[in-house]
Amino acid sequence: MSLIPALLKEMDAEADITRKMLSCIPDDKFDWKPHEKSMTIRRLATHIAELPGWITMALTTDGLDFADNPNKPEVVNSTAALLDYFERTLADGRAHLEKATDKDLEPEWTLRNGDTILSVTSTGEVIRMAFSQIVHHRAQLEVFLHLLDIPIPGSYGPITHEF
Repeated sequence: MSLIPALLKEMDAEADITRKMLSCIPDDKFDWKPHEKSMTIRRLATHIAELPGWITMALTTDGLDFADNPNKPEVVNSTAALLDYFERTLADGRAHLEKATDKDLEPEWTLRNGDTILSVTSTGEVIRMAFSQIVHHRAQLEVFLHLLDIPIPGSYGPITHEF
């Protein structure tokens, strides 16, 4: 049994939830953050939108070195631009995953920062980590939106949370 259809199904389900959550961000709240040590909503939401690109990266490279590839987030100034960015990274990640085979999930993939190795996992594990990171950061965004009294959609059910 191939893992690729299951990964695609999960990717699509999480994309639907993520799309709904990102669409809740008002354009005038992109610079808001709950604490001086927190990311702004812009940075957090942009990171969420870029994470499907990790699927492409996992399938087309053998690793990432933060020292050689500092993160340069896309500049988004509106919810429309954010959703467009998310759709682009999602389409690219999905296209690469559709072409992949289970054998493509096996090679080792190394995450490092210069000489410091942060993790060595399989390509498939990196893809699952990207999915987990989307869920994790989406939950952070949910807290940010709650703090702003912005109604949000239920993640895994029909309930809209209004606090």
